[in-house]
Amino acid sequence: MKPVTEDTSVAATPDILCIGSVLWDIVGRAPVRMKAGHDVGGRIQRIPGGVAMNIAMTLRRFDLVPALLTAIGKDTEGVQLLAEAERRGMVTEHVYRADHPTDVYMAIEGANGLIAAIADAHGLEDAGDAILGPLRDGTLASADKPWAGLIALDGNLTEELLTEIARSPLFAKADLRIAPASPGKARRLIPLLAHPRQTLYVNLIEANLILDAHHETTERAAEALLTQGAHRVLVTDGANPTSFADRGDIITRAPPPVQVSRVTGAGDTFMAAHISAETRKLDADGALDAALEAAALYISSEDTP
Repeated sequence: MKPVTEDTSVAATPDILCIGSVLWDIVGRAPVRMKAGHDVGGRIQRIPGGVAMNIAMTLRRFDLVPALLTAIGKDTEGVQLLAEAERRGMVTEHVYRADHPTDVYMAIEGANGLIAAIADAHGLEDAGDAILGPLRDGTLASADKPWAGLIALDGNLTEELLTEIARSPLFAKADLRIAPASPGKARRLIPLLAHPRQTLYVNLIEANLILDAHHETTERAAEALLTQGAHRVLVTDGANPTSFADRGDIITRAPPPVQVSRVTGAGDTFMAAHISAETRKLDADGALDAALEAAALYISSEDTP
């Protein structure tokens, strides 16, 4: 991957819209195995995060220009977060600013992975469809001329808004790339399976929650999601094989073996890298390999994104 650019100049028309959660990640990491109740030494960082933001940051590393459609508070934390997004070269002029605290995500990670996490995305949820204003009023698109390019959409939006998006003419022509944000929000995505141009990015746990099933492999889960209505789907399972499936093909690959240093944001990095690979016209095999390599590099590095 290319290094993050510090150039704040961006194209007038973005390459992709990132719709969903943009917040501060507060992540504590310890180099030892942990379980509930442990109190250990480690490192605590505050970094830009949220599914939409994580995807946008990775897209910038591949020289794609994302526009953020989200809700950010007018508080000090929100001003700082917006400035950080602008510094990284994202289009921020369409962000909905509201009188609420800026959202935050808090996670604890040990050598054995994620121990616990809490996402406070109440600001985004309270904003509702106000974040979609630029897709209605002609700023980016309208009902008569809907956005026909790439959209990365995350499941931090409310179930009501995601259901509205699934049938909205504003999204009818979009190349819609969807992430659930967390297993607890996976079933919110079920209405979006009806969208004719969606690609679903989920892990095996999330896939089984959507399916209300217990598939043991990503390949089986991917096949079942196609049967459920998915147009295209990618299913990951940590260090176990990942599967890509569409109506004509199923590809399964094992991720590169690496030493895991962090996990928060890994799925978002995988998704963004896959989107970037497809914009570069890589075939299905090449795009999956590129995404797995990018995710492996991310989780094995301790560098702040």
